[in-house]
Amino acid sequence: MRKRDPRIYTRLTHPLVRDSRDEPFRQAGWDEALSRAAAGLRAARGAFGLFSCARATNEMNYVAQKFARVVMGTNNVDSCNRTCHAPSVAGLSAAFGSGGGTSSYAEVEETDLVVMWGSNARFAHPIFFQHVLKGIRNGARMYAVDPRRTSTAEWAEGWLGLNVGTDIPMAHAIGREIIHAGLANHAFIRRATSGFEQYARLVEPWTLSLAEKVTGVPASAIRELAHAYARAERAQLCWTLGITEHHNGTDNVRALINLSLLTGHVGRHGSGLQPLRGQNNVQGGGDMGAIPNRLPGFQDILDPDARTKFESAWDTVIEPHYGLNLTEMFEAMEEGTLKAVYCIGENPAQSEADSEQAVRRLRALDFLVVQDIFLTRTAELADVVLPATAGWAETEGTTTNSERRVQRVRAAVTPPGEAREDIDILRDLAARLGHEWKYADSEAVWNELRSLSPDHYGMTYARLEEEQGIQWPCPDPTRLEPTYLHGRLWADDPAERGRRAPFGLVRHDPPVDLTDETYPIRLTTGRRLDSYNTGVQSGGFASPLRRGEYVELCPEDAERHGVVVGEEVRVSSRRGSVLAPVWVDTALRPGLAFMTMHFPDDVDTNRLTIEANCPIAGTAEFKASAIRIDKLPAVTVRS
Repeated sequence: MRKRDPRIYTRLTHPLVRDSRDEPFRQAGWDEALSRAAAGLRAARGAFGLFSCARATNEMNYVAQKFARVVMGTNNVDSCNRTCHAPSVAGLSAAFGSGGGTSSYAEVEETDLVVMWGSNARFAHPIFFQHVLKGIRNGARMYAVDPRRTSTAEWAEGWLGLNVGTDIPMAHAIGREIIHAGLANHAFIRRATSGFEQYARLVEPWTLSLAEKVTGVPASAIRELAHAYARAERAQLCWTLGITEHHNGTDNVRALINLSLLTGHVGRHGSGLQPLRGQNNVQGGGDMGAIPNRLPGFQDILDPDARTKFESAWDTVIEPHYGLNLTEMFEAMEEGTLKAVYCIGENPAQSEADSEQAVRRLRALDFLVVQDIFLTRTAELADVVLPATAGWAETEGTTTNSERRVQRVRAAVTPPGEAREDIDILRDLAARLGHEWKYADSEAVWNELRSLSPDHYGMTYARLEEEQGIQWPCPDPTRLEPTYLHGRLWADDPAERGRRAPFGLVRHDPPVDLTDETYPIRLTTGRRLDSYNTGVQSGGFASPLRRGEYVELCPEDAERHGVVVGEEVRVSSRRGSVLAPVWVDTALRPGLAFMTMHFPDDVDTNRLTIEANCPIAGTAEFKASAIRIDKLPAVTVRS
């Protein structure tokens, strides 16, 4: 097997500019770089988009979305939330009016049942998984629903290895069984939900036997999970990208939420819904308004009162319509209606589905500014590159994790060279475009956010430090709210209960990229414990666990193709092909392959994935591509 050397990304320490697209970068001073950036963005006003960063602080995301809306006059702002958990936000918002997970991590330790659905949390969310293990040690039972028998599933009492893209049939069959077994919580359903009768009719055809045929999971296993979930006093339903990264990701999320509404497993301590976020601040980025449809504090742009409040505070006029999300911005690049992008801390050239198409679209822009800590593949396409500080070690501010906990982060080391804080760069660029923002420090930004977001008003820096972090909502500086959301649904007073949570009437829709004789294998993608996203930050560090990128096959498929561990093969989809060595994994079933996005400079897995997007959330179907494996011809060595 050929030994592969990972690309090592070096830290950006000085601004870079190029005099034309055909010329290489040259080092520039900050004055020249900011002047060039301002000129390029000014020329594109009305055809501009901003990509914000889920690894940077809340304060940076707040200023970034303000830059888009005030300086550039657009709601075209989004982040990698679109790539992963936008369906979770959309689904939770549709059901409860709020896009955050409903429980705290501590509640997972104190629950009776944990369902990990489409989540290899032991690898992808190892810190959260420690809380799960504490729950198991405290007596909780765990079930894993996943096409692969993952490292997480090894800890489960039951593993339901469903076929990729059959989550809705599985959820509907569980719901039907709960109803038919007389285990539905009808008191809660009457009190707090709407649409139950329609939901019951919707799931009625999904018998256990039909679900077994469609999902590949034995009927007895589906029944066992249905009864365990419904009978548990407290239950946590957790999911990650195995649910969201589908062309119908929002529908998948709604199907899971339905199960919590059916059983009353929401709005109580120990019972809730947990979408597990992959970046340190993907929750906070959305909370700060770095999304196209919400202002900071998750306030709807279409709400005239919300707009008036922000317009008064910012001395501007906010466009009274939703902006383009990340997916729509890439489509607008193709159409030529989006001409400039300011990309902060994101690497869409390698993280987007169908990566060759993504690169082509980025190249078509008139102007691209990238603000980052490394010269990523996306930065290599830019006209101006601005060196920033690392949000987790060189910056003051806050971040928000998956349990909605806002926590302080502090500068521990001095940034190298001329690298500058993101907020300072944004402030200076705004000034060159006619907007003087006087922020003395990150705390001044946070206090402005607090004045505009009721959910964050009670969180001063001093209080965040004193409390070791606070979960939103926190509207009162003298009181802490319960660790779980939506307790109102259990109130006796209808006025206090407020809006009922509707059942989601969603239907099964198989993966777009169908397998056939030419592309007979289903490829699903995910993360490994030793690496992080596109490998820009983790690739430069050795790990005893890391073995680079492989296409993982089950023993039967490896034997059928006549390949062995380490042998390089061609992996092809309807969009492109890559060369990758083989790894054999007994956790996979025949017809299922697995790859990651961690080593795109070596094996660009996203050349294979399909840009089939959820129409509600815009997330692509990374989890369900059709591929084939071709054995390479033997190489003859001449003596």
